[in-house]
Amino acid sequence: MNKSRDSYFDNAKFLLIFLVVFGHILRSFINDNEFMLYLYKFIYTFHMPAFILVSGYFAKGFKRSGYVKKLAVKLIIPYLIFQSIYSVFYYVVQDESMTNVNPIDPQWSLWFLVSLFFWNLLLYPFSKLPKHWALFVSCGAAVLIGYIDFISSTLSLSRTFVFLPMFLVGFYLNKEHFDLLRSARGKQIAFGVLASVFVICWGVDFDYSWLFGSKPYSSFGDVTLISGLTRIGWYVLSFAATFSFLALVPQKRYFFTKWGTRTFYVYLLHGFIIKTLRQIGLEDGLANYQNLVMLLILTAALTSILSSNFVKTVAQPFIELRMTNLLQLAKGNRKNAYLK
Repeated sequence: MNKSRDSYFDNAKFLLIFLVVFGHILRSFINDNEFMLYLYKFIYTFHMPAFILVSGYFAKGFKRSGYVKKLAVKLIIPYLIFQSIYSVFYYVVQDESMTNVNPIDPQWSLWFLVSLFFWNLLLYPFSKLPKHWALFVSCGAAVLIGYIDFISSTLSLSRTFVFLPMFLVGFYLNKEHFDLLRSARGKQIAFGVLASVFVICWGVDFDYSWLFGSKPYSSFGDVTLISGLTRIGWYVLSFAATFSFLALVPQKRYFFTKWGTRTFYVYLLHGFIIKTLRQIGLEDGLANYQNLVMLLILTAALTSILSSNFVKTVAQPFIELRMTNLLQLAKGNRKNAYLK
């Protein structure tokens, strides 16, 4: 592993991608199991906001020459590739019509690639504002955007605006802020906050779709002033849980730290496996909270396998548009042949 990398952020990214996979696995059980539903809501209050915040932290070089071009190659081209692959996959596995395929309506989790591209572009105008004004404007836009019905999943516009404040907060943070979070006092507070957030998810009845940020307020019933206030309340809950999670992320290097450098692979590929498991009846054999351990083991297995060298070698041409591992393998084989 590159020694210049900060193990803390690689650990955070691995734990977050683990929660992404775990949350998608849990989705099969939330309709029939209240505990699974509460756990699902709890995870969704912070796992993507934290991922987005960390992404914002690493966007500080957005003014470098060629940054946007490199970003488009990294995000938009893989998006188009996997948008096509997922569409064919759904046609084969779920018998969905190809006529319903819309290239600007991201399939399942691909919304993150589109939004991440837009968040980086939005740094150009927002970075010209004072920090407090940038955050105020972004939060205000996110609250108001919910009142506009046509802004939804198309081009991931709703999520782009709703999660923009998290991205901007990450952009404005520096290493000292994370060090402060990880202080002994910070960790004590974090445990209490996360426990309180779980209790809220358990005790307050709300539609978990609120946590996705992908729908206008009209999707949840009557549109009133309360709708906007609800989103503000969600921000308070989400930021509290996000910072608490980040306070508890370990800083040392562990066996899974390297896997934190390959979260893009896990994010793009795990959907194929989970959708297939749903089709063959994953929920039939694991339908109660006693099997939570089995779900965690399944999540660990999927995450570790999709982070492996083998998967990176096979999928790299589609995800990173290069074949580094294959070339290294070929060079190694030629070298071994020469030595023989």
